[in-house]
Amino acid sequence: MSDNKNDSKSKVLIITAIIVLIIAVIGVSYAAIFYSKIGDEVNNVSTGTIVMSYTENTNGIYLTNASPMTDEVGRTLTDENLYFDFTVNATMSGNANVDYVISASKDSYSTLEDSAVKVYLTSLNGTNETTVLAPTKVSSLRTTNDIFYVPDNQYVILESNFIKSESRNYRLRMWVSDDYVLPSISQTYMMRVNVYANMSV
Repeated sequence: MSDNKNDSKSKVLIITAIIVLIIAVIGVSYAAIFYSKIGDEVNNVSTGTIVMSYTENTNGIYLTNASPMTDEVGRTLTDENLYFDFTVNATMSGNANVDYVISASKDSYSTLEDSAVKVYLTSLNGTNETTVLAPTKVSSLRTTNDIFYVPDNQYVILESNFIKSESRNYRLRMWVSDDYVLPSISQTYMMRVNVYANMSV
């Protein structure tokens, strides 16, 4: 009888010792994992912001009763109603890389077809202009559907990025293509300009 009791006590002691050992190992492992997550490394966070500014009443161009014209004429339009000046300003901190898209959305009240309208984007440096987007029909522009940080169904005017703080000035012109035959009724086209940014570090 005493041998059986001793064997039972020994088994209980062994099982208890194994359980205590397992708990100790799990506790040490958890402490090691927890510590490795805390660490003592300094984390540097870089940020960047993009802002679009403009002086006009609306952020875009409104065509109404416009006559078709050649690209040569369209490139030099100086009528305030036929171009839109805006600035894209980046404020950077650290080692940020900010991608941005200048896009355009067609107003739902527009009656002209996309294939009838051309857009032309230049960058401005004082009075000097440099072509960024050659005269292109709106219908030929790529859409934003595959750019994850931009709402779908807008037209891509420009994709670019900032790696430092700076301001970039742009001018967007819009006109009716010379291969479009206007109907006898009044036609309109409204395009709003938008800027969207995505930061990567």
